[in-house]
Amino acid sequence: MAYHYLDNNYLEQFEELDWESIRLKLYSKTPIEVQRALEKSVMGKRLQLEDFMTLISPAAEASISVMKKMSTQLTQQRFGRTIGMYIPLYLSNLCSNDCTYCGFSMSNRIKRKTLNAAEVESELQAIKAKGYDSILLVTGEQETKVGMTYFRQMIPLAKRYFSYVAMEVQPLDAEQYVELKSLGVDSVLVYQETYHPGVYGEHHLRGKKTDFHYRLDTPDRLGRAGMDKIGIGALLGLNEWRIDSLFTAHHLTYLQKRYWRSRYSVSFPRLRPCAGGVQPKSLISDNQLIQLVCAYRLCFPEVELSLSTREPAELRNQLVKFGITSLSAESSTQPGGYLHPDTELVQFEISDERSTTEVHEMLKAQGIEAVWHDWSIAFSQNSVSRGT
Repeated sequence: MAYHYLDNNYLEQFEELDWESIRLKLYSKTPIEVQRALEKSVMGKRLQLEDFMTLISPAAEASISVMKKMSTQLTQQRFGRTIGMYIPLYLSNLCSNDCTYCGFSMSNRIKRKTLNAAEVESELQAIKAKGYDSILLVTGEQETKVGMTYFRQMIPLAKRYFSYVAMEVQPLDAEQYVELKSLGVDSVLVYQETYHPGVYGEHHLRGKKTDFHYRLDTPDRLGRAGMDKIGIGALLGLNEWRIDSLFTAHHLTYLQKRYWRSRYSVSFPRLRPCAGGVQPKSLISDNQLIQLVCAYRLCFPEVELSLSTREPAELRNQLVKFGITSLSAESSTQPGGYLHPDTELVQFEISDERSTTEVHEMLKAQGIEAVWHDWSIAFSQNSVSRGT
């Protein structure tokens, strides 16, 4: 799975990749190759995409304990003993897509709600009282009622309360991302779900999300818009998690080289139960998720690795030591859920139901400091104010 730079976009590189040959190569990795990759890391050499393939292969499962120690050390060297804290705010569960794995899917008969400005402000105030200064605005993918007109109203409102605003909404055009940035958006997350076009088509039945290539091109449009941080990931369990993760890493490598001014984050959502949801095709165990996180940290030491409340408390308690640098807590996946919980509106079931205070106490018990704002953004703003 060689990497080479092309002038246009990631789609051109992607079209040259062959899923089956990559799969065969990954599953043929040996313990000797695993040892070589780990030795490179010990020597301080930059690991390559080939090493990432090796470290997520079945051959590396016997070395997970070693990977955990190395990943812990590298994480502390790069990020210190800190975890960035964020919280999602679901603005709407309206959606024009029919996706087999999502509770917001248009075919699901659930109550639909879009927060108005007064409701959004009440939710923002409730979240701010919990101590957060970093918020993720989330909507279903519905361009008519939850599109740019809506965003123009709600983003400045969120920016009034939070210094760092991220979004996870439908893919947009490049000029729209430029406008979002001008409104105060610092980061945009867009998950490909699966990098296998055939499997993608099986799970995206109606709506604009059926356009695999438009979605795959989204991080390029974000990079051209100069977004500060771009978040990517695959929905683990929708297809073979190892191969989807390898394609995600390949995509990340391309983005880092081409849009080097932007920062990057990778998330690890595992398929969770929801209304009308499908069962996982490729189960990824807790131990394998630890393996995946450690492989990312060893191969991409500067990248933010994020973990949501999809995962159980015990596993999250471990992963904050082994490579995770961004964590959510006390999340609600329903519009208006922080003030008025309603289980009929949720996108998926969360697993870690601890309060923000409980998660904060867990981090302190492990000697980890919770960071409530983005240091990079704060530094940049202070630099501008000082004229430096």
